[in-house]
Amino acid sequence: MNTFICYDKCGTCKKAKKWLDAHGIAYEVRPIKEENPSQDELAEWIKKSGRPVRKFFNTSGQLYRSMQLKDRLKEMSEEEMIGLLASDGMLVKRPVFLSGENVLVGFKEEEWEAAIL
Repeated sequence: MNTFICYDKCGTCKKAKKWLDAHGIAYEVRPIKEENPSQDELAEWIKKSGRPVRKFFNTSGQLYRSMQLKDRLKEMSEEEMIGLLASDGMLVKRPVFLSGENVLVGFKEEEWEAAIL
């Protein structure tokens, strides 16, 4: 089963959900704020996605900015960054869509089309 990890007040999540529904793609919803990803989950997703850990941070979020992570991440190890992401779901870029071996982060329609359809 596909898993759609999102925050219900996020505009990008709403767009992605609408796109999934329009294409008849079944999924389970997992609210990221209530069900924060674990370090193990994040490590697995990062590996499967082929993206660097930094791409999993919600850089436009209030928490990211208030913690001044733009500068702090440069000095952190990958393990430390994953631990930080696991500490609060609001730090994680969303939506995250899990489908088999595919892990999609953020919503780019072309990317999702190529991976899912």
